[in-house]
Amino acid sequence: MRRDTRLAMAGVATLLWGEWLNRRWSRALVGDCEGASEAVVVLGYRDSGAHPNFVNRWRVRAGVRSVAADRARSTRLIFSGGPVGGSAPEARLMALYAKSVLGYEGMVLVEDRSATTWENITNVIPLIEDVDRIKIVSQPAHALKARAYLRRLRPDLARRLVRAEDYRPGEWVLGKPLLALYGLWTLRGLSADERKVSVGHDGRDLPLGLH
Repeated sequence: MRRDTRLAMAGVATLLWGEWLNRRWSRALVGDCEGASEAVVVLGYRDSGAHPNFVNRWRVRAGVRSVAADRARSTRLIFSGGPVGGSAPEARLMALYAKSVLGYEGMVLVEDRSATTWENITNVIPLIEDVDRIKIVSQPAHALKARAYLRRLRPDLARRLVRAEDYRPGEWVLGKPLLALYGLWTLRGLSADERKVSVGHDGRDLPLGLH
């Protein structure tokens, strides 16, 4: 086999691996519960200026598309993030982007104190306690980490977690291998149980097989 063919096959395999792993993470620790009310929680990432960075702009778009069309009026879109990388809170920059650039007209709430993922989840709990369905939006590994934190803090609320639209086949395809490598590193603190289960609509744990 020619060297260029082997390199091409290795490149394709790497892209498929990144795609596969991010897809699996997006489906971990979520269930299929139903209900009329919904919260979509978008986590921020280190804005250093007066406008949301590339990562946060993508997360806002993923958050907006995660709002179910038939639940738009009963969904609260929550942005979470304090002034971590700059003087302006990430959450407020993302909320402004959602409204002024994307034209989002639904309910928007802002949590602008958090500096870590643990604080994101801790601080949004009062905003999501009374909803039937909860979606957490970020890159798949980061969103899984946040779902695991919610499971530790409030297992009752974690049973209301459902999938967000923060994974789509082919999106970020060239970056997904790097996201997968970073995800493996950032998820190293999760327990085996948090890596291997999802949550069924009836409240029972279901095997997922996140290895």
